[in-house]
Amino acid sequence: MTPDAVLDRDATELRARLSLPARFSHRLSRHVPTAPALPRLHGPMVSITFDDVPDTACSTGAALLDAHGAKGTFYVSRTLLGTANEHWRVAGVEALAEIHRRGHEIGCHTHDHSLVPNLDAGDFAADIGRNRDAFAALVPGLTLENFAFPYGYASLAAKRVLSRTYGSGRSIVPGLNTGRIDRYFLRANPLFDRCLDAGLLARLMDEAVARNGWVIFFGHDVAEGASPYGCSPVLLEATLVAAGRRGIPVVSIAQGMARARGIAGERRRMDEEPRLTGEASVRRAEGGLRDP
Repeated sequence: MTPDAVLDRDATELRARLSLPARFSHRLSRHVPTAPALPRLHGPMVSITFDDVPDTACSTGAALLDAHGAKGTFYVSRTLLGTANEHWRVAGVEALAEIHRRGHEIGCHTHDHSLVPNLDAGDFAADIGRNRDAFAALVPGLTLENFAFPYGYASLAAKRVLSRTYGSGRSIVPGLNTGRIDRYFLRANPLFDRCLDAGLLARLMDEAVARNGWVIFFGHDVAEGASPYGCSPVLLEATLVAAGRRGIPVVSIAQGMARARGIAGERRRMDEEPRLTGEASVRRAEGGLRDP
């Protein structure tokens, strides 16, 4: 599946912005690793990530993660802060600083929200450096450690730069991360109401348990009547409940990378998480999307 298919964007519009060599480099980036693979995982994991960081991701999304004792990753671009489009308003510095204080991860999404294959290695390195420096100045104590490709488009040159500067690179190509995992092309599944139903959610979770896989989700806004690229609170909560019922830890990308490298953490026991275990929470999740 191509990024424009996942995002339901006009393929002609996106492809028109990419030269033929850029498109070819993106295709190669899906299959050619630029760093050693992650070690095989010893247990399943789930990560929930948000791109562009609409204000509802910082408010409603982070609050739901907090209620379940989970941490998320929020990929930010400096030039998007505080701006608005037809779908959402992007969070400001204060909201990002607050979720960072609560232990959520802030990741890099380029400084200018650029189509990465259009940048050569030097320009890409300069762009992500500007983003890292900007957020270090805006949010004291913040260091961006992990990266997500805007629009899901990667390149071999960018993956090589990331292998020297960031811990991982996340795509929007769906699937399960298992076996020999390319840390600079992590697969991620759309956390969109129009894409993720109870059946697919159950299959992803069950496959993660069976194969010791890492299921990564990506979304944008979290709201009733969410945009086509976001989810309702009911869907996000159902996803968290589905992981909790299987004893799968819900971790940030940084936490997941640490677990994969054997630095921290073991699989969460079934009776320990999520901390939000009340019947009211389960009924709320099942009311809109029956938890698998």
